[in-house]
Amino acid sequence: MRAPGDILLVSCYEPGYQPTAIASQAAFLRAAGFAPLAIDLAVEALDGPRLERLARARLVAISAPMHTAMSLGLRVARRLREINSRAHVCFFGLYATLNRALLQRPHDHGGAGPLADTIFGAECEEELVALARRLEGTASGDAPGPTPSPRPLHRLPFLVPDRALLPALDRYARLIVGDERRVAGHVESTRGCKYLCRHCPIPPVYHGRFFAVPVDVVLEDARQQIAAGARHITFGDPDFLNSAKHALAAARGLHAAHPDVTFSFTAKVEHIVAERALFSELAALGCVFVVSAVESLSDEILALLDKGHTRADVSLALAIMRGAGISLRPTFVAFTPFTSMDDYLTLCRFIRENDLEQEVDPIQLAIRLLIPPASLLLERPELAPHLVGLDEEGLTYRWRHPDPRMDALEAEVAALVEQATHDGEPPASTFARIHALAARTAGQSAPPATLKRRRPAPPRLSEPWFCCAQPTKIQLGKTQKL
Repeated sequence: MRAPGDILLVSCYEPGYQPTAIASQAAFLRAAGFAPLAIDLAVEALDGPRLERLARARLVAISAPMHTAMSLGLRVARRLREINSRAHVCFFGLYATLNRALLQRPHDHGGAGPLADTIFGAECEEELVALARRLEGTASGDAPGPTPSPRPLHRLPFLVPDRALLPALDRYARLIVGDERRVAGHVESTRGCKYLCRHCPIPPVYHGRFFAVPVDVVLEDARQQIAAGARHITFGDPDFLNSAKHALAAARGLHAAHPDVTFSFTAKVEHIVAERALFSELAALGCVFVVSAVESLSDEILALLDKGHTRADVSLALAIMRGAGISLRPTFVAFTPFTSMDDYLTLCRFIRENDLEQEVDPIQLAIRLLIPPASLLLERPELAPHLVGLDEEGLTYRWRHPDPRMDALEAEVAALVEQATHDGEPPASTFARIHALAARTAGQSAPPATLKRRRPAPPRLSEPWFCCAQPTKIQLGKTQKL
């Protein structure tokens, strides 16, 4: 188990970032004396030498932090079972936990057992090391005796992620500032979240807990990426401001050591409003944009999702951020069972009236609500009439909108955005076409022409932030595309 490649770490997708999840696993494994190798299928094809790695590994650990990664990971595991039946297959991460039943049931992969031999949830680095130790000395990937149940969440003795095995940073998302494209890095200063937003996959796993990564670990991870060429750092926490004191310490430390490096982060609308006094300093420290999961402009839907903010708060947060000179990049769940045609048109008007076409990626107007197994949304009785059933392979409960026009509109908007992205159409033009399409679907006259952009395009990453991407560049072999 200690020869190079006996353990293979596989990342399928972390939205445009060099995968921190397997970098952290690699650090723990190497500290324990193992010599893992890694594959990131977001930028590497599974052919040639990488396919050989999969074929000879004794333990393959597949990272499943989100829906897309889990979906692609299932395909990787099935391919693995075809070419390496002796390997012990481990899935880990949020979506591994949520889809435990799927991973444990028998699969048609040429064997009688489940697709995954072991399933770990969050904060599992020590558990993976323990699994590797248990597999030592065995002739095959079968663990000696039953695999222990995952232990409760606990705070790890965090190590600096080991990124030496990963593809170069310049193969990932860039920060776009005017005509300049800067290499971007990614760190985590906290894990988990203290909030219980019902549509989010984090609460069913973390149950309102979060863990702060020591600032010195965060800064050393940033330092190694800056040494590798990064000129922008994304704090990839589910919410950077879960602990404002900790966030400020990390931001101040980053700026003190690397004053020319910019950064961005994600924060709830209610945190932006509550911590408004911080943003002038954060701007001075190098913050150029903040992602915020607005999700909807309907107070009714926001209440159903337990988002903790209102439409009025969204407008206030936008004013706070612009007053500080920081771009706010809202994200939305544009299609839910509760979203009316008027709600959708209101969202279109809000984006145009607030000159947000350069800060909302067009894909945000095509996002359909995902309801994974164990989602807290399943506790809401309002959802039950709309549910069709669990699509295990799709990793979500299927639902149908009571207004058939909305499901039809979603399909048309998704196709429109896909084609516009392929063609490189300017976002403002795409938004105008989406707005016109929604108006026609509603039986209304076409909206006025897109307003002339009043501000220069703000900084943004070259890959949009969203949780249900369907990348087609990830390949298994030469002909099969995911």
